[in-house]
Parts: sequence; C-alpha cells; structure tokens
Amino acid sequence: MAVTAQMVKELREKTGAGMMDCKKALTETDGNMEKAIDYLREKGIAKAAKKADRIAAEGTTYIFVQGNDGVILEVNSETDFVAKNEGFQNLVKELAAHLLNKKPATVEEALGQQMDNGTTVEDTINAAIAKIGEKITLRRFEVLTKPENAAFGEYLHMGGRIGVLAVLEGTTDQSVAKDVAMHAAALNPKYISRDQVSAQEVEHEREVLTQQALNEGKPENIVAKMVEGRLSKYFEEICIVDQAFVKNPDQKVGQFVKSHGATITNLVRYEVGEGIEKRQDNFAEEVMSQVKK
Repeated sequence: MAVTAQMVKELREKTGAGMMDCKKALTETDGNMEKAIDYLREKGIAKAAKKADRIAAEGTTYIFVQGNDGVILEVNSETDFVAKNEGFQNLVKELAAHLLNKKPATVEEALGQQMDNGTTVEDTINAAIAKIGEKITLRRFEVLTKPENAAFGEYLHMGGRIGVLAVLEGTTDQSVAKDVAMHAAALNPKYISRDQVSAQEVEHEREVLTQQALNEGKPENIVAKMVEGRLSKYFEEICIVDQAFVKNPDQKVGQFVKSHGATITNLVRYEVGEGIEKRQDNFAEEVMSQVKK
C-alpha cells in the first residue's frame, strides 16, 4: 500500500525515529504500523525515542576551521562520561565537517540534510544514540566567515567545556586572536562593544541603578551622575573591548587589539549546558517509583 505523510508522522510520534527511517520502515512492512515499529526496534533506531524525554546537559563544544570558514558547535549528551567516548567525539567531528561544508541556517535545516555517509544528520545522530545508549542532541552551531586580512581565534577550555571562536580583522596573527578567545572564555562577555547593547537594555539598567542610588539615600541632585558612572562599570562587565585584559589587567582588551592594528568583528562563546535545567536525580524517589510498579 502507498505510504502517506500522515502514516510517517504517526510512526515518528510513536518511535521518535527520523522521517526517512520511518518512511523506509513503512515501505518495507507494506504500511503495517505495528510491523514498522518492530522493524525500527530491530534496527535499534526506535531505541532513541525512549531517551527523548531525558535531559542532555553534558557534552562538548567543538571548533573546526578550514580556510576562511569556521564553525563552532555544541553537542549534548546525558553524562560527561559519554562526552569523552571516542564514538561521541567522532560524531561531533563528522557533524562539524558537515556544518562547515553545507552551512545550514538552523539546526532544523541541518537535521534534514544528507551527510556524506548517505543518511541525514538526524538519522546519523539517532544511530549514535542507539549505539552509545544515551540521548545526544545537536544543540546549536554558528558558521563564521572571515576576510583574507583577518584571523580566527580558537580556544577550547577543559577539553571543550567552553568553546570560543573569534574573528579579528586587520591582523593575521592567530596568537593575538587566540588571546582574545581565551579572555572571552574566562570573562564571558555578552557583547563586543557598547553599540551592540540595545537601548532597551541600557535604559533598564539605568532605571535599576537609579533606584539603587535612591534607596541608598543619595541626594537626587547627584544620582544622575552616579548612575552614569555605574553604567560605565556595567559596560566594562558585559563588553569585551571594555574589559580589563586577563593577561594584562592594566590594559583594556580593546586597547590590546588596537595595538595590533586589529578589531574584533565577531565573537561566539558556548559553554556546555548553559541555560539547560539539569535534572536533579532523587534516588529515594526513583526507588519508590520502582517499588510501586
């Protein structure tokens, strides 16, 4: 019988397998849903679905540079142990090479693309899940392109726990660019410079600082001046060019870069698991849930 899009959708919902795997399973089983589920289970593909509700907050960041293109990505796993697994590390490298070659705009677009091994990115990840036994996700990535008179700054901290990829224009000295990347890994700037901070964020911070000063009992006639001073300190915390350079605190990062005739034009910093609510396992609750079954 003909395999419809609705059938594929239903099988995906039941198994969590990739679209192409579901279509193939239905085709092989002549549209029989139960047999298709068994087919996927036998292939080890449906195993990934059972892990879909698990939290993958460990993993690694990785950087791959080739010529004037570079990619930084984060791939998550459930445990740090698996993140050090050779199979997991090889998967990350394969994904990086694919992303740099195909340059998809989003993770969703990437998952549907075909890799050199003939399967989609999503199916390749699912195959790794079935083999390794943990939930694995391609969480995010960014592809950067630099001009000829520029340098990539690459830095992986703690084996990939933090990854930074920077672009410095005006210099081809990779050591200068790497120093900037290392600084960003340590101080975690949100922006390159003040002009990237939205007017809304600046105004919000100004209101907070104003209220702080008033609550401290400062005279209203000097509050405005105090707030502008504190706002400048705020920029020094969040903008890399205004931060004290970790290798020389007497010098701002902007001054260090300028002394080499360069400017920072792009900066991406990933920290594994940031923003993901990690599961707090409760052993007693887990035991009780098993007892009640």
